[in-house]
Amino acid sequence: MKCPECDIKMKLDWKKDNSLTNFFYFCPECDLRSRISIENFLDEQLHQLLGIKAHKLEEGIKKGNIKFYHSLDIPKLQFKKSMGKMEEGTVIYLSNAIEVIRGFPKIRRTLLLSPALEKHFSDYVAIEEKMNGYNVRLACLECSADSKKDLKIIALTRGGFVCPFTTKKAQELMELTDFFNDNPNLVICGEMIGTKNPYVSHYYKEVGDLGFKVFDIRKKISNHPLTLEKKRKLLQKYEIPVVKLYGIFPVEKTSQKIKEIIKQVGEQGREGVVMKDPKMELAPLKYTSSPAHIREIEYAFNFPFDFGRPFLFSRVIREGFQAYELDDSPEEIKQRAHRLGEAIIYPMLKTIKLIAEGKTAVEDTTIKVNNLDEAEEFVRYLQAMGVNAVLVECENGEAIIRRIHQSTNDKITNYLKGGLY
Repeated sequence: MKCPECDIKMKLDWKKDNSLTNFFYFCPECDLRSRISIENFLDEQLHQLLGIKAHKLEEGIKKGNIKFYHSLDIPKLQFKKSMGKMEEGTVIYLSNAIEVIRGFPKIRRTLLLSPALEKHFSDYVAIEEKMNGYNVRLACLECSADSKKDLKIIALTRGGFVCPFTTKKAQELMELTDFFNDNPNLVICGEMIGTKNPYVSHYYKEVGDLGFKVFDIRKKISNHPLTLEKKRKLLQKYEIPVVKLYGIFPVEKTSQKIKEIIKQVGEQGREGVVMKDPKMELAPLKYTSSPAHIREIEYAFNFPFDFGRPFLFSRVIREGFQAYELDDSPEEIKQRAHRLGEAIIYPMLKTIKLIAEGKTAVEDTTIKVNNLDEAEEFVRYLQAMGVNAVLVECENGEAIIRRIHQSTNDKITNYLKGGLY
């Protein structure tokens, strides 16, 4: 809505007690205040779209499980926790049209391949590569077939935040405008990968600095995924890169095939596989390689009081079951145990020594940017997400972002001074 005095766009006043039936706006120019009441908004519109009763939505807002945000000059609701069929990370944009972009469902993990696959799948299983990057959803807002100028493409993190870096880079890496003009009600789910992305830096020979690979295409409101065949044909049509498909196999042969693939994947420094029903009627499962587990543990124990605990237990469990299923020899078990122990003690000891010398535990990440403004915008985004981050340097199209892992610094410093654990 526009201010009647200044004729500029008014902003939602987040300091007020907004609810799903009352929105408070202010003019940034003349400070005019306004309230819009939408009495039947909960019952008639959101309830129909989401299948969640009005009192449940209001309860979620009061508890903080649903948050109001102002994104792209559009009010939005963000689900911090799942509710009913709405997954965590679901966002609802309250623009001229209500846009619902569902959160990406969590993929369950199998610890033992053979019994899990035969229990979960009925006939055939597709094996796709699981890549080591960060999960984002690409979608469009205010898009219609007759008005391309209204097209806004955004990249949402798993939590439902619009990442400015990914939003820009995804559109530089791929031609997405035609796809979303033709398919405004679809969401592209993929992995941003490469050595110069701000979240997960991992080298892929075919990608290098930065790349994107699609693993799913889903419908906005229902979150129903397209079948493997439809997905791959659609992506091929628009020349959008897709993750590797190792093949489709009878369920009784899939376990052995994955054992062969996962060994190769581990030797190549890659992450793992995702097992899918080709018709996408059943939920997918994932399975990762031992080297991937070790890399993640080693990373986490560089900053043990920020990441260590949640990283350690689940990956140790995976190692134990994998050693059992692959029937490791005594020597292979010994090597696995050594890798696991070294991934814990070496990085942690290095950090303790670093802080004992009066230095700080930090993580420097290099990202590709077009200018200084782009780098500063991303740092502001990280800070808004609660990350202690600063811009160290920006030149020649690259920015160095430094993250300070405060918990690790504070706790190790305390223990070095005699503090009790």
